[in-house]
Amino acid sequence: MWVGFTDFMEELLQEERSIMDAMEADRVTKVRKLLMMAKDKRIPLSKIYHTRLLFGIPENFRDRVEKYPDYFRIVVENDGKRVLKLVNWDSKLAVSELEREFMVDEDKVKKAFKFPVKYGKDLGLEEGDMRKLNLLNTLPLVSPYSDGWKLDLWGLEAEKYRVGVIHEFLSLTLEKRASIHHIVEFKEEFSLTRQTYQMLKKQPKTFYLAGTEMNWAVFLKDGYDENGDLISKDPQVVFNEKLYKYAQMKGGEFSSLGVKK
Repeated sequence: MWVGFTDFMEELLQEERSIMDAMEADRVTKVRKLLMMAKDKRIPLSKIYHTRLLFGIPENFRDRVEKYPDYFRIVVENDGKRVLKLVNWDSKLAVSELEREFMVDEDKVKKAFKFPVKYGKDLGLEEGDMRKLNLLNTLPLVSPYSDGWKLDLWGLEAEKYRVGVIHEFLSLTLEKRASIHHIVEFKEEFSLTRQTYQMLKKQPKTFYLAGTEMNWAVFLKDGYDENGDLISKDPQVVFNEKLYKYAQMKGGEFSSLGVKK
């Protein structure tokens, strides 16, 4: 008895392999940027594997690591854990999506965040002065590629840093979204706290939160249009959508695609 894929399925598998190969440089860049954001510039391979679909990283990424010795390498820690470690820092990559947007439209980015300063009424500030003071705290100027983890954990600058990290993390994902499980996976690497949900909730112009505080997903609003559709679709996303469409089709509908039963 022979068991195998149909010609149609083989074609789909080959198409996906071709996409993975064509997008390899992009995926390598994503991994490098994740490592550059990580506190110790290293991330356990298991975490990258668990979140691979989020970034479009191929399942056999571990086998491809040795092709890029100038970027990263695998090290084995004392407890036997295999970790991917950054080899070289690239200042060209250490520019966040938020910083690029800021250079294009400074006012838009300033309005996207709000970090109000707490001050007493005894300062005697007029309305115009208060607006200027708050304006200084609207944009998370602490780069996600900086050593923001060294900041006072509960200080304003540290919060700006963490918001910037989440923003950059989401911008690297294929669909500009992630679940609590994806984000918690990198809690240590990105110095995140248990207050992440509440932190993001304070930035409704930038993040959309779905679900409950115990089980939520966060979306990058700028990644979607007014109809809730992804604005820019990675080739892997386009392929996934096509695959999902095929999965919903019934046997007879495949005849229109020239597929034999």
